Order: sequence, then structure tokens, then C-alpha cells
Amino acid sequence: MNENSTNINWFPGHMAKTLRQIEEDLKVIDVVIEILDARIPLSSQNPMVNQIIKNKKKIIVLNKSDLADEKENKKWKELYENKGIPTILCNSNSGDGINKIEKAIEKIAQEDKEKAIIKGRISKIIRAIVIGIPNVGKSSFINRLSKKAVAEVGNKPGITKQKQWIRLSNNIELLDTPGVLWPKFENEGIALNLAFTGTIKSEILEETEIAYKLTKWLLHNYKQNLVQKYNIEIESIIKDETLKENEKIVRVMDLIGKRRGALIKGGIVDLDKTSKIILDDFKNGRLGKITIEKVEE
Repeated sequence: MNENSTNINWFPGHMAKTLRQIEEDLKVIDVVIEILDARIPLSSQNPMVNQIIKNKKKIIVLNKSDLADEKENKKWKELYENKGIPTILCNSNSGDGINKIEKAIEKIAQEDKEKAIIKGRISKIIRAIVIGIPNVGKSSFINRLSKKAVAEVGNKPGITKQKQWIRLSNNIELLDTPGVLWPKFENEGIALNLAFTGTIKSEILEETEIAYKLTKWLLHNYKQNLVQKYNIEIESIIKDETLKENEKIVRVMDLIGKRRGALIKGGIVDLDKTSKIILDDFKNGRLGKITIEKVEE
């Protein structure tokens, strides 16, 4: 298994076009709603989008909070709110937290609304834009918030959609935007975090490589989650001083493959199938509530 650092440098033309469109749209926007993955709040935040948002009022939605460590969710929420950014924990699939969004939009836009009333514009429309990287749950969030299927769920990285305004209530309109990544990931950690959660697809990084790195990280941070989920005994492997670290990780993956019946002819573990199992279990929360990026770090 390759231990070389991961270097991702890509920027399809449609992503650059999308960023230009978002920058143009922001001219008529009152509030920015930024969707982040609660498991990786920093890695799921597009630095280029932050540059073009500038001084716009913003609400952060920590989506997929049901998959993240509850203690860490509270810490991230507190961190952002201490910076003056309203932050809402959300699970777009179940709808948890969605009922707090409209109130947060109205509250943050109240000052502009009062200015409009003074100028005689009684029916001031609050315009909000939803921004988030691919696979962060943006479409599910919009559908929950609007109470109807208006956004296509399961958007692939950088796939553009028609611009659409969505009416939420008498005075709030929502603008959906395509998910967009940025030209170059600054370090391996960001690239891997995005790969673990499914933003970077297997066409860019091999699944076996991603699963190997995820297993390595889990062994260091959530070892018991692996033990309990797959009912495996790994202490003897970890304590075996004759094995190099990469050998230990591969042996743990082999145990998982055997437990899950991911075998090919001759009883050999199918590493590709095992990798898919590990990644799928993580993405869907079957390994437990896990936060990769901690506030303290």
C-alpha cells in the first residue's frame, strides 16, 4: 500500500464558471447559508467561496451532525458562534434542525428589513443563497427546507444545474447553487478527509488507498469502533513488533474482509470489496458517531 503523500490539483472549467456565477449572484443576496459536513467542518469549507462572500451575513449549517461525535458538534457550534456566526446542527435526511433555519434567516436579516421599512419598502424580500461543496447534503437540505423536491439529490462534484429561486415563506427566497470544489488542496489531510466522506470520487483517488488511510486513522482514533463493528480481535496485531505499521493496517483490513465474506477464489481477501465496505460503513455512520476534525486540533 502506497504511503506517499496525496497531491490533488484539478479545477474543471465548469467549476470556475460556477464560482463566477456565485460571485455575481451575491450582489442581490442578503444572507449566505454555508453547508458544512459536521465531521470535517474545516475541510468541507471552500476557501475560495469565503473570499467572495466577503462581508455578507452568514449562517453555518453543520449538516450530517447525526454522523458526528455529539461532544465535538457542540464544540464546533460554540466556536463559530463565538465568532459571531449563527450555527445550526442539522440532519437533512431526517429533518432535525431544519425548523431553526427560517428563524435564523429572519433574525440575521432583521436589520436590513428595518432599513427597508424606513425607506417605505414594507414587503422587503429576504434573499438567501445556499453554498456547499459536493456531497455535503445541500440538495437534501434545500428539499427539507422547502418541503418539496426542488433540488436534485446526489449531485456529483462540479455538475452544474439550472439556477433556481425557491420561495420558503412570504418574505424569504432561497437560491440554490451547484456544489463546487477548489483548484488545489493545500495538504494531504484535506484531500483525504474529503475522500473519506465521499466528496472526492474513486476516479481521482483509488478506493483501496482511501480505505487504507481511513483504517489507519481509525486505528489511531476510534479503534474500538472497528473492533465492535466487525467483531475482530486486533490487539495481537497492533502489539506485534515484528510487523511494520503498513503491514498491521493491511492485516486489520484482511480481518474485516474475512468477517464480511469479501473473499475471492482460494479464500483470499478481496481488497477492493473490503475497501468499499469500510468506506461505505463510515460514510453511512455504521462505524458509530465519528468526528475527524476536532476543535482542539
